[in-house]
Amino acid sequence: MERGKNLVLVSHCILNQNSVVKPLARARGAFPIVNKLLESGVGIIQLPCPEFKYLGPERKPMTKEEYDTKEYRRLCKELFLPVLSELKQYISSDYEILGIIGINESPTCSISGKRGVFMQEIFKILEEENIYLKYFEIPTDYSEKNNYIKSFHFI
Repeated sequence: MERGKNLVLVSHCILNQNSVVKPLARARGAFPIVNKLLESGVGIIQLPCPEFKYLGPERKPMTKEEYDTKEYRRLCKELFLPVLSELKQYISSDYEILGIIGINESPTCSISGKRGVFMQEIFKILEEENIYLKYFEIPTDYSEKNNYIKSFHFI
């Protein structure tokens, strides 16, 4: 079988809601939007979760301002650099990176509005590498029961 050569980066919790701060999890495992990606033959690159790496699974909810420290930004950058290396290899082998999926209003992974710390670091690094990606965000009211696949225009 021939490879589709289409990839998308996703925030860690899109594939693993177990990494989310307890009261904010909106699915038992993965978000249903993952099914749309799989059905479309798109490869998924799961970003690491800086919040989980920084404070573990039992952390309390925090604001962007609380996460916005030199130490946390350094962690975000360190976590993204191996992903960047993979992206560059894919791009040099004629794969298409369709975009990145973030989490709206996340202190770490929000893209539009008040951009999260991790996404700030990611987009800064990508810009330095002249890599520009489209993006989509999981809305704050998205859940297993309230599926927004119709508004998903990546593919």
